[in-house]
Amino acid sequence: EIHIKEPVEKEVHPHLLPGELLLCEASTVYKYIQEDGSNRGTYGKLVCTNFKIAFLDEDSASDDNEPQFKNKIVGENDITLQCVDQIYGVYDEKKKLLTGQLRKYPETLIIYCKDLRVFNFSLRYTKEEEVKRIVSGIVHHSQTPKLLKRLFLFSYASAAPNNTDGRNQTVMFDTLEDWRDELERTKGNVKYKAVTTNEGYRVSENLPLYFVVPICVSEESILKYEGRGIPIWCWSCHNGAALLKMSAFPKEQDDSTSQMQKAFLDGIYKTISKPPYELLKTDDLSSSLPSLQDIQTAYTRFKQLFLIDSSTDFWATDVKWFSLLESTNWLEIIRRVLKKAIEVAECLERQHTNVLLIEDSATDLCCVISSLVQVMMDSYSRTKLGFQSLIQKEWVIGGHSFLDRCNHLHKSDKEEAPVFLLLLNCVWQLVQQYPPAFEFTETYLTVLSDSLYVPIFSTFFFNSQHQKDTTMSGESLKTQSGSFRFLTVWDWSVQFDPKAQAFLNNPLYAEKPKPDKSQRKTARFKHQRQLSLPLTQTKSSTKRGFFREETDHLIKNILGKRIGKLINSSDEPPNSFREFYDSWHSKPVDYHGLLLPRIDGPEIKVWAQRYLRWIPEAQLHGGGTIATAAKILDLMEEVQRLQVKMDEEHSQAISGDVHSVPMLRNSARLSSLFPFALLQRQSVKPALPTSTWKDLEDEDDLVKRDDEFVDLSGDMS
Repeated sequence: EIHIKEPVEKEVHPHLLPGELLLCEASTVYKYIQEDGSNRGTYGKLVCTNFKIAFLDEDSASDDNEPQFKNKIVGENDITLQCVDQIYGVYDEKKKLLTGQLRKYPETLIIYCKDLRVFNFSLRYTKEEEVKRIVSGIVHHSQTPKLLKRLFLFSYASAAPNNTDGRNQTVMFDTLEDWRDELERTKGNVKYKAVTTNEGYRVSENLPLYFVVPICVSEESILKYEGRGIPIWCWSCHNGAALLKMSAFPKEQDDSTSQMQKAFLDGIYKTISKPPYELLKTDDLSSSLPSLQDIQTAYTRFKQLFLIDSSTDFWATDVKWFSLLESTNWLEIIRRVLKKAIEVAECLERQHTNVLLIEDSATDLCCVISSLVQVMMDSYSRTKLGFQSLIQKEWVIGGHSFLDRCNHLHKSDKEEAPVFLLLLNCVWQLVQQYPPAFEFTETYLTVLSDSLYVPIFSTFFFNSQHQKDTTMSGESLKTQSGSFRFLTVWDWSVQFDPKAQAFLNNPLYAEKPKPDKSQRKTARFKHQRQLSLPLTQTKSSTKRGFFREETDHLIKNILGKRIGKLINSSDEPPNSFREFYDSWHSKPVDYHGLLLPRIDGPEIKVWAQRYLRWIPEAQLHGGGTIATAAKILDLMEEVQRLQVKMDEEHSQAISGDVHSVPMLRNSARLSSLFPFALLQRQSVKPALPTSTWKDLEDEDDLVKRDDEFVDLSGDMS
C-alpha cells in the first residue's frame, strides 16, 4: 500500500544561486520517506543544476516548515553534485550501480551521499522522456570525470556579488607577514626564518609561496632538489623544541643519485642537530602509519554501516553491530593516529627533542599528525579562529591535495582517501573527551566535514596554492569586471544566520584566564576530567539492547564499546610512552595545557552525530548531548539575566549581547539527531511481540524514568 500525498498543484521553482543553471527536471517524482517499513512519501519535482540535485515538493514553497538549523546554501532536500557518492537504479527489485551511458532506465533511483544521507526516488509515475533526461543528467553531472574549470566554484565566483562583510579573522598564511607573526607567537623566530625563495613558484609548484625553515638552511639547498629533503617548520613548543616536516626523496633512484641525496640529507641533519637546535628525531610516517589505501578501504567499509536504505536494514545490522564495526578497522586507524600524535608530543614536551615527520609529499599524514599535535599542545588551536588558522596553515597552504583526495573531479579513484575526515574524526575524540577545552562544538566539526562538498568555497577544491593562484589569475583576466573572487569556508555567515551559528560555539568553553605574570607558572586548573559533559564513563551493561533511556550511555554502548579490543594490542607502546601517558592521565586536566586523548580500547568511539544523524531508529527522544547542552544554555541564560538585573541595579550599562540559542527550549522535545534532522521525524519501531513498546509510548517518557532498556536479542533471533 502506498500512502500518497496528492501531486503538487502549484508550480515550485528551485532556489538558484548566482551562476547556477537548471539543466534538467522531472515532475511527478515520488520521494519515499524510508523511516519505516511503509511506502509513505511525497510527490514533487526532481531537478538537476550545475550545482546540485534538488527535490521540490509543496513544503519547499512554504516557509512554515523551516528546519531548526538551516543551511542557506544547501537545503534538506538538496545534494551538491560533489556530495553524491554512488547512484543505484532499481530494476525489478534488483539494485544496480549506475555509471556512464544507460540502455535501460530504472523505476527507482537511490542516491547515496558522502554526508551519509540516502534518497529514494520512485520514477514510476514520471513521463518516460523526463525519466531519461533526469537519470542520465544526474549520472552524467555527478559521476563522470570533469575539468577543474567546470566546477560550480568558478560559475559562482564570476556571478556572485562581491559583498561579503570581510570580517573573517582567520589567518590565511598566504603572506610573509602571517608566517612571521606565527613564528613570533610560538617564539620560534630565534632559530627559524620565513623565506621568499619560492616566490613565482621557482622552487616547486607543490610548495607554498612562503614557508619557514631553520635559519641555517641556505637558499641554495632549498633550490637544489625542488624543496625535497628540506625540513619545513610547522610549530614550536614552549620549551623551544620544534615540529618539522619533510618530503622524502623518491625511493626508486639509480645508485649515484641516491648517494648524492643521502649525502645532502646527512649535511642537512648535521646542520640542524647542532646547537642552538635540539636533538633531532625523524619519523617516517609512510612506514609507521597505515597507507592511504588502507585508510580508504577502512572508511569505505565503515560508511556502509550508516548508509541505511530502510528500517529493516538497520535492525538487521544491529544484531552484528560490534563485529561489523570491528571488521572495518576504522576505529583502530583512529587509535593508531592518536597514539602517534601522543608519541610526537612526548618527544617535544618531555624529551625536548625536535621531531621531523617524513612522508613522500609531506601533504597527507604529515598534515594529520602535525595538526593533531598542535591541537593537543597549543590551546590557541582549540579556539575557533586558532583551529581554522591551523587548517589553513597545515592543509590549505600546506598543499594537501583536496581535489584528488576527495575525488571532486572523478578523475581517479586510486588517489581518493579521506585524510581530512580522518583528522576531524581524531579531533572529535578530543572534543568529546574534554569539552571545556574547545571553543567549538562537535556540530562545528560536522558542518566543517559537510563543507568539503560545497563547491562555492575555494578552501577544499584545490590541490595546492599554486593551482589556485594560476587558475585565479587566468579567470580574472577573462572576467573584465575584475570582480572574480573565491569565498573562504571560514566565513560562516555565508551558510548560516547568527542563530544557527550559535550551535558552532561551545557554551561550556573554559576561557583562558589572564593571570599576573608573576603567577602565570603556578596557575593551574582544578577541573576534574569526570566533569567531561557529553560522555562520562559509566559501567557497561552486560545485556544487548538498543532502546536505553540512559541517553548518552546508550549511544556509547552501540558506538564503539568493543570491550577488550585493542587493550592488549600487538603494538603496545614502549614503557617510556606508557609512563608518559599514565602519568599525564593521573593528574587533573589543565584545559589550556597539554591534552592527551584516552586511547585504550573502548575510549575510541564512533562520531555519533556525523554518522547517525540521518537514521531515525538511532535517535533518543529528549536525549543525547543536545539535551544536556539545552539545559546548560537555559542555566547560562538565567545567570546572564540575573547579571543584567544586578548591573542595572548598579546603574551600569552592559555591553555585548546575551548569547542565547532560542531553538533549545524544552529539551524533552528534542532528539539526539538535533540540529540536523527535523523535530517531527519519528521512527516507527519494528513490530516486535513485546509489551515493552507500550511502556515506551507513555507521555512522560524518557526524561523522568529510571535506567532500563529493551532486550531485543531474544526477539530478533
